[in-house]
Amino acid sequence: MTPQPNPQRLSPQPRPLARLSALVLLPALLAACTGTEEPQVALRVALLTDGGATLRTVTPNADSNSAPVNADKTVAVTDGVTLNSLSGGQRLALTLNTGIESRDSDLADVQPFAALPFAQTCLVQTASSASRDRLLTLSQCPNGPQQLALYNASGSLVWTALLRAYLPPTPGQDVPPVSLAVLGDVGLVARPRVGGGSEVLRAAPRNSGDTVAEVSDPLPTPAIRALVAYNQGILAATDGGVQKVDAAGVPDGTALAAFGARRFDRLWSGTAGSQNLLAAWRSNVLSNQSAQPLLVWDGNTSRTAATVASVSDLRDLTLAPDGNLYTLTASTLTRYNTALGLQSGNFTPRVLLTGLNDARAVVWLVPPVTATTD
Repeated sequence: MTPQPNPQRLSPQPRPLARLSALVLLPALLAACTGTEEPQVALRVALLTDGGATLRTVTPNADSNSAPVNADKTVAVTDGVTLNSLSGGQRLALTLNTGIESRDSDLADVQPFAALPFAQTCLVQTASSASRDRLLTLSQCPNGPQQLALYNASGSLVWTALLRAYLPPTPGQDVPPVSLAVLGDVGLVARPRVGGGSEVLRAAPRNSGDTVAEVSDPLPTPAIRALVAYNQGILAATDGGVQKVDAAGVPDGTALAAFGARRFDRLWSGTAGSQNLLAAWRSNVLSNQSAQPLLVWDGNTSRTAATVASVSDLRDLTLAPDGNLYTLTASTLTRYNTALGLQSGNFTPRVLLTGLNDARAVVWLVPPVTATTD
């Protein structure tokens, strides 16, 4: 008889915010005495391009500067999968097919995460917690099992889990993807189900300190297009809108009014100042339509989500604490001013890079603080 996991809520107690102290100083980093009201942009943006073969950073310039960016570093990588910002924002996590490593904002000081105890490792995606102190990664080798691993931001392995075997449906344009989300030490997986819809599995340690997590029986749900950690919970993108998930990981059936009861395929979350932002997008590729609206919401239940722009082939975006949103298509990096746009409706887009090749992921980074003297 398989032991059943103790019921736990998907909303653990908030973790101390001390580790985010670097972000408390961010306004000082981002605002320089320029004599104008326009702040100097200090954040860096890291991109994974060339189908996962190139990692690079750029420093976006203020709109008053004729040059959109200053180029920083470019390094070659092998089999890159995705990028995630880590707590504090001064390092990023680079997921490779064979493992995860962290790098500083100069893309140096490479620190591999703890090796996985799997017979074979083929990482295919990684999700971070809302506070970026946990990373949940999925390994799925051809004809092999699905295996999860939970890391903390320092690269230590918290737990691993073997998912129940399942028969995936025949691939198709409308088949929902495999999606991950993490909240505290609880991991959630949504995967497509034969016959339609999705199924969710919840992985969590039975006891604190257990290095192997217990996995729940799969629960059938309507199609889940994406999962994301937001505030103290997890949200799902469904055909009926953006919905909260319950303790078992099942969407509650009630669409967030800010986004309406319509389908979305991608979700992102981030924090700018005191605002926890949520972005949602319906894929134009999956819908066979033209560019689709990218919506962003500040969590205020008295307001609906604002339309940032209509975007085609959106690969990734990052909601940065400097009040900007950076979108990445296969070939283009664009900046939008969310702080201004949520107030005035004018998101002042600026194209920062063009001509990119098969871009995959984008994150923000806090550059090193350089001491100055008066």
